[in-house]
Amino acid sequence: MKIGLASYKFINNDISFNISQMEKAIIECHNNVDLLCFGETFLQGFDCLNWDYENDKKIAVSQNSPVIKRIKDLSIKYNIDLAFGYIEKEKDILYSSFVVIVKGKITFNYRRITQNWKEYSKTDYHYQEGKHVSSLVYHGKRITIGLCGDLWLMPEKFKTDNLVIWPIYVNFTLNEWLIEENNYALQANLVSKNVLMVNSISDNPNSLGGSFYFKNGKIEQKLDFGKEAVLIIEIN
Repeated sequence: MKIGLASYKFINNDISFNISQMEKAIIECHNNVDLLCFGETFLQGFDCLNWDYENDKKIAVSQNSPVIKRIKDLSIKYNIDLAFGYIEKEKDILYSSFVVIVKGKITFNYRRITQNWKEYSKTDYHYQEGKHVSSLVYHGKRITIGLCGDLWLMPEKFKTDNLVIWPIYVNFTLNEWLIEENNYALQANLVSKNVLMVNSISDNPNSLGGSFYFKNGKIEQKLDFGKEAVLIIEIN
């Protein structure tokens, strides 16, 4: 099984551009990966919300929305499975979620359980967190997913022998990354011996992206910062 971690640029509140970026990454690694993963809130961009519900509900998308259907269609067209972060709407509730699409169908949808994805001093009940940590079976391997601060604030809830996929969004400078990449490796090791972390590139604020395979608390593989690319990891 091969998993791709796509460190690609998003633009906040530009879903069409971000989907085109997904297709660009798909084409780059076409026929070379089984599952292609993007970062936290990649679909709308991490800073897409302004914490006014009447505005934010228009940005969020439901699982059965035309937007998600477009991505399902990409999965079918290119015969590739996809996973990405997005702001999800279910009825009148918004979540920071991560969805897995296999052969054009949603097979897994995780909702972040920690609240640091939002400006919680400004938000009301419309902005909520998930209640459960769960996993999926993919190509015979059990995979656990945690979003960004989940693995920092509640690592005990994610402790597992499973492979872990860790979509994040951080905008460290290159000098900061020289320190933080090892801190992330050590934090990942509190959760699992095998953790795949994917971060996105952006211009506002500037993010250098970067994706990693952490194994036993060490950096096993990583991408160069600031360059759109897909890190491909083979999992036996």
